[in-house]
Amino acid sequence: MTGRSRVVVAMSGGVDSSVAAALLVEAGHDVVGVFMRQGRPETTGAGELPIHAPTAAKPGHQGCCSVADALDARRVADRLGIPLYALDLTADFGRIIDYFAAEYGRGRTPNPCVRCNAWLKFGRLFEHADAVAATHVATGHYARLEPDGAGPPRLLRGLETARDQSYVLFDVRPERLRRMLLPVGGLAKAEVRRRAAALGLATADKPDSQEICFVAPGEHAALVAQRLGGSRAGEIVDAAGRVLGRHPGIEHFTVGQRQGLGIAAGTPLFVTRIEAETRRVVVGPRSAVPEAELTAAAATWLVAPPAAPFECRVQCRAQRSAAPAVVTPLAHDRFHARFVGGPDASPGPISPGQPAVCYDGDRLLGGGWIEG
Repeated sequence: MTGRSRVVVAMSGGVDSSVAAALLVEAGHDVVGVFMRQGRPETTGAGELPIHAPTAAKPGHQGCCSVADALDARRVADRLGIPLYALDLTADFGRIIDYFAAEYGRGRTPNPCVRCNAWLKFGRLFEHADAVAATHVATGHYARLEPDGAGPPRLLRGLETARDQSYVLFDVRPERLRRMLLPVGGLAKAEVRRRAAALGLATADKPDSQEICFVAPGEHAALVAQRLGGSRAGEIVDAAGRVLGRHPGIEHFTVGQRQGLGIAAGTPLFVTRIEAETRRVVVGPRSAVPEAELTAAAATWLVAPPAAPFECRVQCRAQRSAAPAVVTPLAHDRFHARFVGGPDASPGPISPGQPAVCYDGDRLLGGGWIEG
């Protein structure tokens, strides 16, 4: 992007979005900050910036979108001399919480951050950008956009691999890429903090958000049970159907999980499958955890949709590495991935409900939602 443009920046109250806004101001753009309100009303004393706090956080919980985050976003905006508006997305965010609960109720492991990026940050914020005549929407994600001739930009991993967040952007609509800006994607985290400190931003030393913003650590199962009208308690069984114990709800488990099973065995046991219909959690040895192949649905492609099998690397969880695979397109926006790297290049446990995201080197090609 060249010349002076009006840019809407999603300001979460963290250091990354703070520096993203600062870099755009330094580049001479007309920057408009937006804080997304996502929970119940609370009083903050922020005057013209009433805030909704998602939940009461546990001590030590560092999520995002809290009252404290709103106040930090206000301090940064004042320091940068830009306006900050609160956008009430409470109803929209309820859709994400409903999705979160429904997926656990189906025995799947949801990824609300991907939904938030696709539906809100690079969804609803574009409506706000249009309303204020802004050409672009920016965030503090660690990912990069690179021009690609006359087509949409390429979406690349962040320069600092350990901080890369491209995975959670796979489901953004391809046509949005032309109007997206990711100012910190080409920086290391240490450089982002250094710049924040040099600018005197209140968020320079603020810890990174690590948790789901709408529920405190350890409480997601209670939220799911409340949302679905009760827990999904049932039996823990082995592959032969032999009952080994009982569990308080399938919402407590994900495929590949070892801790918290609540049963004693002579060898380590892992969750290999979750049966939502029977509310059974199936366990077995590590070798029985699915890692060899997957089928994904509702695919989004940021390149021309593939028509034939191709080789790439597929990532199945945000904090894991991508593994070599052969991806075969299927009908109805689905694809199959067969991993070919052997045990030394495994994608890790494959959990239905999580994204399977395809990469060619640093370039994100597309992805889908794991069915099984």
